[in-house]
Parts: sequence; C-alpha cells; structure tokens
Amino acid sequence: MASYILFVAGALLLSCIIGFISIPYILDFCRQKALYDIPNSRKVHKNAIPRLGGIVFLPGMLLSFVIAVMTMSEVDGEQKISISLWSVSFLVSLMLIYITGITDDILGLSARTKFIIQTVAACLLPMSGLYINNMYGLFGIYEIPFAVGFPLTVLTIVFIDNAMNLIDGIDGLSAGLSIIALTGFLFAFANIGLWTYAVLIAGLIGIIIPFLYYNIFGDAEKNKKIFMGDSGSLTLGFILSFLLVKYSMDNPAVLPYRDNSLIFASSLLIVPTFDVFRVMLHRVRNHKSIFAADKKHIHHKLMRAGMSQHKALCVILALAVMFIVVNNILAFAGFTTVIIIDILSYTAFHLVLNRMIFKHIKKGHAG
Repeated sequence: MASYILFVAGALLLSCIIGFISIPYILDFCRQKALYDIPNSRKVHKNAIPRLGGIVFLPGMLLSFVIAVMTMSEVDGEQKISISLWSVSFLVSLMLIYITGITDDILGLSARTKFIIQTVAACLLPMSGLYINNMYGLFGIYEIPFAVGFPLTVLTIVFIDNAMNLIDGIDGLSAGLSIIALTGFLFAFANIGLWTYAVLIAGLIGIIIPFLYYNIFGDAEKNKKIFMGDSGSLTLGFILSFLLVKYSMDNPAVLPYRDNSLIFASSLLIVPTFDVFRVMLHRVRNHKSIFAADKKHIHHKLMRAGMSQHKALCVILALAVMFIVVNNILAFAGFTTVIIIDILSYTAFHLVLNRMIFKHIKKGHAG
C-alpha cells in the first residue's frame, strides 16, 4: 500500500508541475488571440479574463496518469491498465465533452447544442455496461433493471455535468468543489483497492491546484488571472459523474456489495446538484427556459447578502464539507432518511440566506 500511495502522490505532484508550466503559455495565447470572458450584468468580474484555463485539465491528468501507471507496472511487473468496452467509451465520451467545451470557449455554442452533445456522450457509458443498477434502499428501491438504469444514468451524468458548469460563477468555486469531491473519491477508490482510479483522480487534483492559484490570486491587470471556461467545468463535471456511477454500481464480480456507496458518492456532490435543481425549479415556476441565464445561484445570493467573492467561496466550500461529514455520520439511518435531512437542511439554509439578503438590502436602503 505504501508504494501505491507514493504513486498517487507522484501523479498529483507531476500534474501540478505541468499546470504551473503550461498555464502561463495559455495566458499568453489567450492574450494574443483575444480569448477573454467579457464582463456583463450577469457576471461578477469587472475585467476581461482569459477563459481557457480548463484546456489543460484533461491533458495534464492523462499524462500524469500514464506516467504513474507505467512506472507502477515497471516496479510491480504487472500490467495495471486493462482495456474494457466501458473504459474506451469513457475516453471517447470524455473527449467529446472536452472538445465541446473548447469549441464553446472559442467559438460559442448554444445551451441546447451542448445539452444534446452531453446526452450523446452520457449514453455511451450505459451502452458499454456501466450504469446505476442499485438505489441502495432509496425510497425502498434496491436493484433496478437496465431499462430503468440506462435513462437514470444518462440523466445523472448530464445533470451533474451541467451543475458543475452552472455553479462556476465566482473565483475558485467549481474548482474548489471539484477538489473536495475528488478527494473523497480518491480515498474511496483507494480504500477498495482500485489504485489506478486513485492515481487518475490524483492527477486531476494536481492540475486543478495551479489553476486555483491563478484563478483566485492572479492579477488580471498583469495577465496572471484565468478562468477555466466550459472546457474545464464540463470536463470536471463529466469526470465526477463518471466516478459517481463507477463507485456506486453494484458489481459483485469486481467488488463486494457496499450498502453506503451511493450515499457517499452523492454526498460529495450535494451542493452543486442541489443548487442547479433549485435554480431550475425557480425558472420553471417563473415560466422561463431551464437554459436561461440568471443570478439565482447560491454564490449570487451570498454576495447579495453582503459577502465578498472569497467569503462566499469559503461558505459554500464549508457547506459542502458539512454535508459530506453529516451524511456519512447518518448513513446508518438509511439513504431515504439522509436525503430527506439533506433537503430540509438545504432549504433551511436558503431561508436563512433569504432573511440575510432582506436585512442587507433594508440596511442599504436605510443608509
């Protein structure tokens, strides 16, 4: 186990170095080609910021993964990568999402076009045999047939992918939430002995770290600040959704039954998924398209309550960690109970937040 931990740490360090080397070149490229995220009434930034930071995520992750796994194979004398139909499907669908994100960042794509491509990419996984096949007692449901698991898996992947994309509204938010979720998945896969997944995840975490440095602490006036763009948020969302499906799938031929796997995996993504679901309900209730842009996301509300970007970021990340900790403590109560508590807790949080916004606005008017 100690040697595997070293390879995980090595993949993280290698991808981190790749990020710090490559991002300055991406910044220069964006400046030369005028590829900026232009501020408008819906966005919180005030300067034109390069938006191709996420273009380095997939290459950095894969390069560090391949090097680390090849080294593991040399040391152990065993082949660590097995090619299966679903692993090929994952790579093909991931490349499709990645290219879609880059195209949107450079040329622009409609929300509906991206949604169609996401759906096509998501379909490849259950078609290759990787799908949600057990609900682990949620509302009394356990094993589910492929006819139900297929559309449920596609819906889950597309939903999570869009959630990570839509919550990417302030510095460090999508990347920070991703690191929290990825860290949870890293420990989960390592705990069940799937070290190649742990290495892959470590490579992705490592490449996000330098991005976070430039995204949060970079100076826009010196061309040192960058956004991940759709190439980053869509890629992160798709990988996270894949990890959720892979970890929660009940496959006795590979791993023994784990009754808390879906509770754990879904807990890692509570905040972004709950946020986009709440925003979609708000849009439907107000007879707007679910693809319409607005300022109803959790980070917008926290800032309307008087918080700075960085303070709002800290609150949301703390909320995400709280859900993970509490859900795992309460896992013994069953999936249904945990989900109900999550919904009630999230609703209470927003009721308190609404009150804070009201007081802040009232105070501003009084001033």
